[in-house]
Amino acid sequence: MEAALLGLCNWSTLGVCAALKLPQISAVLAARSARGLSLPSLLLELAGFLVFLRYQCYYGYPPLTYLEYPILIAQDVILLLCIFHFNGNVKQATPYIAVLVSSWFVLALQKWIIDLAMENCFNPGRQSLQ
Repeated sequence: MEAALLGLCNWSTLGVCAALKLPQISAVLAARSARGLSLPSLLLELAGFLVFLRYQCYYGYPPLTYLEYPILIAQDVILLLCIFHFNGNVKQATPYIAVLVSSWFVLALQKWIIDLAMENCFNPGRQSLQ
């Protein structure tokens, strides 16, 4: 019973995450405008999701504990492409995509890099005492 409830919670979380940004994406596509979307806030959200996902993968947590993050990242990338598409130049998204992809690899180069990124992602402005 307990395992079934846990499985239901895991899969319902995945389902909610898969549908979380779909209304926003469909509204942007229907309006054919990215008005109301903030590029800096979207990039901040993407960076947070990316750092958290990489941290979980790096330290070997079970996939069910972070499986929703690739879904959220994919939806944010779609929104990022919508912003640039409706602003008239999709090619401007290339540097942002390149930084996101390269940061996936850079974060795991050294343990201190991923730890520092995770600390700064969730404790901005706080100076490390170490």
